[in-house]
Amino acid sequence: MPSQPDWRIPSGQQPKAEDYAYDLDTALNSIVTLTAQAPDDAFTAETLGTLRAGNGVVIGENGLVLTIGYLITEADDVWLRANDGRTFPAHVVAYDQETGFGLVQALARFDLPALPLGSSADARVGDPIVVAGAGGREHSVAARIAAKQEFAGYWEYVLDEAFYTAPAHPNWGGTGVIDEKGELIGIGSLHLEQGEEDGKRGHLNMVVPIDLLKPILNDLVTLGRRSTPPKPWLGLYASELEERVVVVGRSQRGPARKADLRNGDIIVAVAGEPVATLAQLYRGIQAQGDAGVEVPLTVHRDGRTFDVHVRSSDRARMFKAPKLH
Repeated sequence: MPSQPDWRIPSGQQPKAEDYAYDLDTALNSIVTLTAQAPDDAFTAETLGTLRAGNGVVIGENGLVLTIGYLITEADDVWLRANDGRTFPAHVVAYDQETGFGLVQALARFDLPALPLGSSADARVGDPIVVAGAGGREHSVAARIAAKQEFAGYWEYVLDEAFYTAPAHPNWGGTGVIDEKGELIGIGSLHLEQGEEDGKRGHLNMVVPIDLLKPILNDLVTLGRRSTPPKPWLGLYASELEERVVVVGRSQRGPARKADLRNGDIIVAVAGEPVATLAQLYRGIQAQGDAGVEVPLTVHRDGRTFDVHVRSSDRARMFKAPKLH
């Protein structure tokens, strides 16, 4: 069962109730500790481990909790802990590959307040927000939106616009980002470093905007997935290096390995269209069609350039299904 961490946010970075027009402590009671256990033979065990811990946000009066999906992928044992110490068993409802959101449902009476969904589109750079972690004010950060821009991750993940908050929360996974109205506008996903003009490194949280959830929330709750066909997945990890996209890893059972793509390969183009960034690569792959489509790549390796056709797959088919309760 999950327990509260014994660390605290420095007092100068903690939110203060008098600085907000909404009831801060009630809003923070919507944040829960989430602990998930995946089986040893899970597809994601090697990259994510089997025991995962972070935060979740109550968004439904019936005990529906929103979190970041990597915490619950393939998990077959999930527990939630409220700020008052009560614990609740839960089960995985859905994990959406495209946005990164995950949903779990409490399996016991759950009388915690639900945080209303706000508008991430209305959020502006410089706006004050609270990055809320489980455990109340001592585990939450009074922060601001530092940027809103595209994000592409090495694991075939791209968002047209994520937003970034500072100061960074040290236990960012699944944190709730609360705006000045007391509404949820995003879920914490990553911790990033960014160079500053004085040569120092600034620390940011990357946040998945809540507006991405609204069109698919009903599908996730009722179907366990979005109703549209899944995007094509190649099972490669890539990095940007001097305006080139380089393969740095391949999933053990993924299409990229089957097609003999190798670490160090430079992906020059997708379907004849040049790529120089991760975002261009992923959008080029997705433009070919739904999961299962053949993706033509132009690859440079050991001084020669050649074409490779990779039969894409649905990433979710690699995952173990959660146990039914």
